[in-house]
This record gives sequence, structure tokens and C-alpha cells, in this order.
Amino acid sequence: MNAQLIQSAALGVVQGLTEFLPISSSGHLVTIPWLFGWDDLGPTFDVALHLGTLLALLLYFWKDWLNILKNWQEPLLWLIAIACVPGAIAGFKYEKYFDTVFRSPLIIGIFMIAMGLLMMLAEKYGKKVRSLETINLGDSIGIGLAQALALMPGVSRSGITMTAGLFGGLRRETAARFSFLLAMPITLGAGLLKMHKVIKTGIPQEEQMVFILGITLAAITGYLAIRFLLKFLQHHSLYIFVWYRLLFGSALIAVYYMR
Repeated sequence: MNAQLIQSAALGVVQGLTEFLPISSSGHLVTIPWLFGWDDLGPTFDVALHLGTLLALLLYFWKDWLNILKNWQEPLLWLIAIACVPGAIAGFKYEKYFDTVFRSPLIIGIFMIAMGLLMMLAEKYGKKVRSLETINLGDSIGIGLAQALALMPGVSRSGITMTAGLFGGLRRETAARFSFLLAMPITLGAGLLKMHKVIKTGIPQEEQMVFILGITLAAITGYLAIRFLLKFLQHHSLYIFVWYRLLFGSALIAVYYMR
């Protein structure tokens, strides 16, 4: 297996796990190549990771989405749609800016720690009593605005939306489920925008295996991460992810200054 395929496999697994666990996929996808000195696999591979993530969401939540769309007048569909608006606008206007200005490992380390502390506060003070059926317009707007902050590498889309949900009194599993339902249209929109460029240029033959491997592993590990987290949060807190973020962020800052 050549170096590009090894890198593709590693980053596909990293994407699948860190996109859905509240530890920041963008933070890991920037820092891991930096730590190992890997070359950028390019925009085509970014599309592969987005499609793998989308496939994981479809595989796990297809029944949920079928029921939501069949009952399109139900409030949940419109609450998801409203919550997507801030993230969609912010992503469309500022994604390139955040992808360049905030890609420093030092900044990512700081955001990893800051988000970990915020998650700790949500875990400590959130009431964690409300179910999915109780989500209202205020929750939708608040979680949607929080999601827009996930453009900053190190924050974590799932982490910030779950944290906002906990502050709103949602149960841990409920906050995670709403976060994942919210991820579907956001991921689909981002994937379509990126895929449009790839369709115009095509996938070079030497990148096709890298593309396929990235999609496959991101989808498989993403599906397993979703299933694990929803079951885990039924009986456990988010503190394990808080401590991971604090340790990872601290180590990243230390390595940055030692290099």
C-alpha cells in the first residue's frame, strides 16, 4: 500500500470517528497531517470525506428521516430547517476564511481546550430532562447559532450543538440525536457544493482509489461512532470527551512550541 492510500485510510477513520464524537473532526484533520508531515490530499479527498460522513448519517437515520419527511407538517422538520439556517449562511460566506486563518495548530489547541471547558459547564449545570418532542423554536435558533461556530477548527459541530442542547435542558442522548439530524442537511449542502467542482474537473485515475477508500472508511467508522455515542450517552456523561479535549489541546500547544 502506497503512502497516499495509508494516509487516505487513516484520515477516513479519523473523519468518521471525530465528525460524530464531540472532539472536532476539522481539528484532527488539520493537526494529524501537521504532526506526521503529510502532504495535503487535495479538494477531491475532502469531497470523499464529506460523502462518507453523509453516507454514515443516511445509513443510521434513514428510518428517522423517512418518518420526518412523511409527516412533513410535524414541527421537528421545520425546527431542523430553521436550525440549519445560521450554519448554512456562515458556511457559505466564511468557510474559506476560517479554513485559512484558523488552521494554526496553536489556535486549534486553544479551541479544543475552550470547548472542553464549555462542555464541562453544560454537563455540570444542564438539567438533562427534556426529550426530542419538547424541542421548540428557541432551542432550534440557539442550537443553530451554536452550530455556526463549528466553522472554527477545534470547536466540533457535534460538540457545540450537543453543548447548546444540554444548556437548554435536553437529555444527553436527545441533544446528540438532534445534533445528528441537524447534520444531515448541513453535510448534504456542503457535500453538493464541493462535489460540483469535482464533477466539473473529474477525478484523476491516480486519485480514484484514494477517493473510494476515504469514502468507505469514513462511512463505516462514522456509522459505528453514531451508534456508540447514542448508546453511551444513555448511561454516561460527556466528561470522557471533556478530558480528551483538554489533554489533546494541551499536548498540541506543547508540541507547537517545541517545534
